[in-house]
Amino acid sequence: MQHAFGKTSTIAALDIGSSKVCCIIAKVSKDKRISVVGYGYNASRGIKNGVVTDIGQATIAVGNAVQDAEQMANERIDKVIISIGNEKVRSVLKSASIALNKNRPISDSDLEKVYLKGTAKVNVGEYSLVHCIHNSYRLDGGELLKDPRNLFAEDLAINILLGLVPEHVCKNINTVIENAHLDISGRVFDSYASGLACLVDDEKEMGATVIDMGGGTTSIACFRNGHPIYFASIPVGGNNVTNDIAYGLTTSFSHAERLKTLHGCAFLTSQDSIDTINVYPVGEEDDSCIKQIPRSELISIITPRIEETFEMVNRKLYEAGLGQDSSHRVVLTGGASQLPGVVDVAAMVLDKQVRLGRPKNILNLPDSLYAPAFATCVGMLLFDVNFSERRPKKIISKPISAGNSWSDNIAMWLKTMWG
Repeated sequence: MQHAFGKTSTIAALDIGSSKVCCIIAKVSKDKRISVVGYGYNASRGIKNGVVTDIGQATIAVGNAVQDAEQMANERIDKVIISIGNEKVRSVLKSASIALNKNRPISDSDLEKVYLKGTAKVNVGEYSLVHCIHNSYRLDGGELLKDPRNLFAEDLAINILLGLVPEHVCKNINTVIENAHLDISGRVFDSYASGLACLVDDEKEMGATVIDMGGGTTSIACFRNGHPIYFASIPVGGNNVTNDIAYGLTTSFSHAERLKTLHGCAFLTSQDSIDTINVYPVGEEDDSCIKQIPRSELISIITPRIEETFEMVNRKLYEAGLGQDSSHRVVLTGGASQLPGVVDVAAMVLDKQVRLGRPKNILNLPDSLYAPAFATCVGMLLFDVNFSERRPKKIISKPISAGNSWSDNIAMWLKTMWG
């Protein structure tokens, strides 16, 4: 999308997650300065693991978040950019090349020609195309370049990253948005948006993996040379930890969430076997029924799930050829990343430098939004203002050959990039 901003323009982002729905309304100046003027959020309903399970409940959750944001901003909105987060998010890498006149430098027309060749026909199978990002060029099979203009070469190749999600996922979200009387101005993967909000430029250039730990899913976006190079997701999130606590301690889900928030940690310490916490058995609200257990019992339920989550992420990274890249640092974000000790467990399992990411790339952000849980929604504003993507000329839907899988294509391309 490409905006033509006047003196000021209004944009809105809607993050539809498994644990919360958040809407942010912002004003954008002619020089693309973003100022948040309103926001609203509430518990998510009718959505599980990034999939709409109840159209009516999801519509109510969206409507409430948008209404709260509109009231704060004192302005009505009619269109939003939405987030896409789902366990079946996929990446596809396409390449194309053209022959050049070696006696003249590369021009804009050459870049346009190779891009059109790479996107002339895109097969998405049973998926819907969310992203089409040209992330690098290569001259004569050499090193990757961001801008080859005015250089001389015999061959120009382009790498294009496609981000896809099952078509029915988009159709169900579209229905929710339409029922809320809104139009969709754009779509962005939640982990991509979170990366735009949390990463500094050097991280995007040198290499970083954003792990967005939501309620129902954990989404992954890898960056290199300033652009995304890989998207993936796993069907595990903070809600799984809550469920484990509820079943393990035979307490209600609401009390399990409270225990996780107040007393949870991702690893044990010697003090945890001494400290005690109160647990209400499921169905009991009387103080006389309280059980006292050592805090270590709670943490021993949480730790295996957190370790499993990062082990699943690690498998995804190794499948994509990114697991052994020690320079690739990791940034955790999303609501579930705020659990104490998660950063330490991630560093141990992934064997990489890890930090907690908060949205930082919008000036004067309200304090309430300066938290990992709001990274996606803030990043969506940055995406809407600063990035434009062109749709391929022709999109087709044919079965994807099993012998030429998308994960194989990604791994082969990354191996070619870094050896």
